Amino acid sequence: MRPGELSSAPLTHDTHGPGPGPPRPGRELLIKCGGPWRRSGVPGGKRRKDWSCSLVVAALMGAFGSSFLYGYNLSVVNAPTPYIQAFYNDSWARRHGHPMDPNTLTLLWSVTVSIFAIGGLVGTLMVKVIGKFLGRKRTLLVNNVFAISAAVLMACALQAGALEMLIVGRFVMGVDGGIALSVLPMYLNEISPKEIRGALGQATAIFICIGVFVGQLLGLPELLGKESTWPYLFGVIAVPALVQLVSLPFLPESPRYLLFEKNDEAGAVRAFQTFLGKSDVSQEVEEVLTESRLQRNVHLVSVLELLRTPFVRWQIVTVVITMACYQLCGLNAIWFYTNSIFGNAGIPPEKIPYITLSTGGIETLAAIFSGLVIERVGRRPLLIGGFGLMAVFFGILTVTLTLQDRAPWIPYLSIVSILLIIAAFCSGPGGIPFILTGEFFQQAQRAAAFTVAGSVNWLSNFVVGLLFPFIQQGLDTYCFLVFAAICTTGAVYFYFVLPETKNRTHAEISQAFAKRNKAYPPAAKANSATTEETENRQPELGAPSSWDNCVKNRIV
Repeated sequence: MRPGELSSAPLTHDTHGPGPGPPRPGRELLIKCGGPWRRSGVPGGKRRKDWSCSLVVAALMGAFGSSFLYGYNLSVVNAPTPYIQAFYNDSWARRHGHPMDPNTLTLLWSVTVSIFAIGGLVGTLMVKVIGKFLGRKRTLLVNNVFAISAAVLMACALQAGALEMLIVGRFVMGVDGGIALSVLPMYLNEISPKEIRGALGQATAIFICIGVFVGQLLGLPELLGKESTWPYLFGVIAVPALVQLVSLPFLPESPRYLLFEKNDEAGAVRAFQTFLGKSDVSQEVEEVLTESRLQRNVHLVSVLELLRTPFVRWQIVTVVITMACYQLCGLNAIWFYTNSIFGNAGIPPEKIPYITLSTGGIETLAAIFSGLVIERVGRRPLLIGGFGLMAVFFGILTVTLTLQDRAPWIPYLSIVSILLIIAAFCSGPGGIPFILTGEFFQQAQRAAAFTVAGSVNWLSNFVVGLLFPFIQQGLDTYCFLVFAAICTTGAVYFYFVLPETKNRTHAEISQAFAKRNKAYPPAAKANSATTEETENRQPELGAPSSWDNCVKNRIV
């Protein structure tokens, strides 16, 4: 079936008998008559927000083998740090006959930590090329090869006595993270109905937080955080990758990818039916076909073409600022200070790793809370409120750290401030940036947009790791005022620029930005002119009713 045939076909099937009469009570029909789709059998015209089993499995398995590993690798290197540095020293001594210089050891350790971000940038730049040929699902599957290879390299480094294996493994794991954090949000965005797009997209952030927590948990001395078992911390990486590798093949490809980029209409319909858990997917197909008709002659744009496109100018600026604030908001600084703050509060050093688990727990709970409320509250309030609260709590933390020697109870206020900063971050800024990137751009622009967003994300990550020690050394506890200023700037920008994207189609979101861009997509201009011409036309005498027009045009 060609696109024109499918778009003109009837969009519902009346199982109650023929005839164009109006819907009877209890007869649920999808009606489109010069306005948005609505389900007439549901009070208030609202659609049921059904979570099919396939959608849930896709979100869980996709995130478990992708964003979970990103979060896990953020925290897994913390606990075994002294053992890994001792391994570096021993390996160097065996080769060169003398211990490693302390400055060289510091440099190698910095490379080990920061090369993860370099790998992430490389992975992000690979997404558009790989995704074009393999699609969303197959790219996630192929990406597991990087994760398993990295797990083998890092787990076998101690046995082989080769510190290079650990460094290369971290780089390869970064490539995996760069691909995963671009392709997974795209996949979840394209398989979910717009009514639950934000909630399903929060799976990315939730599993990042769960990964951080599991990395902290397995790093405890009673588990794998010992000198003899630290390589197993990296071997665990293969488990989520293998689980995704055996489960994801049973799920369909993104229906939008199949329809837009492969012209496989039958496959797209089957994918919609599987993910939505119903046989009548005419509404969803028509929405995608409408977007497809608007972009009929548009090819997949490159990053350079995207940056030159005037009608997405403010979408790009917003994505860049969102991703920069995501990394530069100071959460990495919180992890740097956590142990010293807990120590100043009187917590014994041997107990601090267990108390630190509370931060991972708070992260996970806040991310789950965000996923539960995002479709009710919206993206905009959560993002603005999250950054605004972080700025306030950073200010409080600066005061408590400055005055922590004045009274014994003040360090406890610092602990509370840390937990509140983490909760504020994960309730909005921790996951919404990935959702917005998928929502802002049409299908032909999305891969390039995620390349831009991912590049900003990983470059900002690298900059924080590189510059934060100098900021901390120069400003001491006042370094948090820098992060408070960044969070305040982000909140103010989003307040004035960011439109609400909840329950909106991609075309509607583009229209929301059109006035600020001072440019409209070519198709939107044509549609606007057609609409105005239709509205100005006088109705003819004896014209048929709206219902008869709907039936005549076969859009019931």
